[in-house]
Amino acid sequence: MRAMVQISYGSPEVIVPQEVAKPSPGNKEILIRIQASKVGPSDCAFRKGDQLMVKLMYGLSKPKFAIGGTELAGEVEAVGEEVKHYKAGDRVLGMSIKNFGAYAEYKCLSEESPLAVIPDNITYEEAVGVCDGGATALTFLRDKAKLRMGQKVLINGASGAVGIYAVQLAKYYGAEVTGVCSPGNEDLVRKAGADFFIDYTREDFTKADRAYDVVFDAVGKRSFTACKRVLAAKGIYLTTVPKLSNMLQMMWTSLFRGKRAVFAAAGLMQNKANLAFLMELARNGTLNAVIDRRYPLELLPDAHKYVETERKKGNVIIKF
Repeated sequence: MRAMVQISYGSPEVIVPQEVAKPSPGNKEILIRIQASKVGPSDCAFRKGDQLMVKLMYGLSKPKFAIGGTELAGEVEAVGEEVKHYKAGDRVLGMSIKNFGAYAEYKCLSEESPLAVIPDNITYEEAVGVCDGGATALTFLRDKAKLRMGQKVLINGASGAVGIYAVQLAKYYGAEVTGVCSPGNEDLVRKAGADFFIDYTREDFTKADRAYDVVFDAVGKRSFTACKRVLAAKGIYLTTVPKLSNMLQMMWTSLFRGKRAVFAAAGLMQNKANLAFLMELARNGTLNAVIDRRYPLELLPDAHKYVETERKKGNVIIKF
């Protein structure tokens, strides 16, 4: 089968096409013929290995897993003898968190993996897009911030893969949402549900005269120290980037009842219920996929390069 393989850390060019053996499902596994995957900042971080935490988890000198990619959508081709809930022909969304492998034509996943059936009115690409940013946003806003009706939320990087779904989910939970991004993406962010918009090229939101219950830095650009001024008395700062400074702030602020910094390894916290919930929101139109560009599998390095420009809106999808 076709796959994009990485044998070292480095630039996008370390990812090369290769023919590899097609996997066979174990007794409790399903074999998925992949139709769509995605590339986001986390995939680029895994490829580069330029963060110590990444190397500690996935290999100090080289990647443990040659085939990258975590989110995938496709059709079940075969199932193991003990599989109870899936059958050949099912359209499924899945996350391969432990050993990656989404940048290949086929992937086997345990039936107990984060998996959900894709609704008939949602395409494979849309399913992957919603899962890409939606799963992370859901973990931070619902599980970590415990977002409630009427709270004020600011989302920095509101037009990105996490941010655009964070806007939609925050509105679903009844929050007042302020989106921060470049002026060219204002219409996109307002359409997603933002009540207020801040153009970061003209205004520094950390110096504004407003207080927010939640500041969600979906792009990891502003520190807790910088955002502390605009947090309410018991406000929460959320970040998707596992910097050492963020970890120290999280530990320190957890000792007090005031303003707090929170980080979560959202990918490791996903489960079937989360994916099923996201697919239901997509089915009924509460969550809408925002896809910027699509690349064929063979142009995966180009997709990485585009993501690293930090100019993308929503998702960058890999199609098969």
